[in-house]
Amino acid sequence: MLWIVIAVILVGLAAWVVSIYNGLVRRRQMTEEGWSGIDVQLKRRADLIPNLVETVGGYATHERELLENVTELRNQARAAAPADVAARSQVEGMLSGALGRLLAIVENYPELKANQNFLELQESLKTVEHDIQMARRYYNGATRDLNVMVESFPSNFVAGWFRFGKRSFFEVEDEADRSVPKVAFPR
Repeated sequence: MLWIVIAVILVGLAAWVVSIYNGLVRRRQMTEEGWSGIDVQLKRRADLIPNLVETVGGYATHERELLENVTELRNQARAAAPADVAARSQVEGMLSGALGRLLAIVENYPELKANQNFLELQESLKTVEHDIQMARRYYNGATRDLNVMVESFPSNFVAGWFRFGKRSFFEVEDEADRSVPKVAFPR
């Protein structure tokens, strides 16, 4: 009778470990899927940048420094290690800021604002930025779920045994990107 109780306890313990392990694997796969979604959107944005720089550059010749900065940041973003979420997040944040400044200078060029090519590029970039935001939300949610499981008792034991680790969030690094824009209407 004692052996049966011990066997039931061992089978129950094994089932618990397998259940926790499978949950960790599922959450890790969700973070990898989320990161893949971000990566796809970042590549779409990187592919739009040369056309945007070329179009703006044709009108805004004295904005050369900003155009070169956007191009350099794009190259840094493409060169960043795909698995290094923190580094990639930082350089992509700087690129987002530079793109924002690039689109802000368009206000100085009415003929550029009316250019159909530019308008299509601007709309495509807007769509990609929205998709990046959605992919980042999905990834960060999946990362949160994995990190909670890696740190929570008792799943942290299984996570430690099988070397599951925490993941980094894909965050906006520049505080200016987080701030609420100031809107002032003429009086």
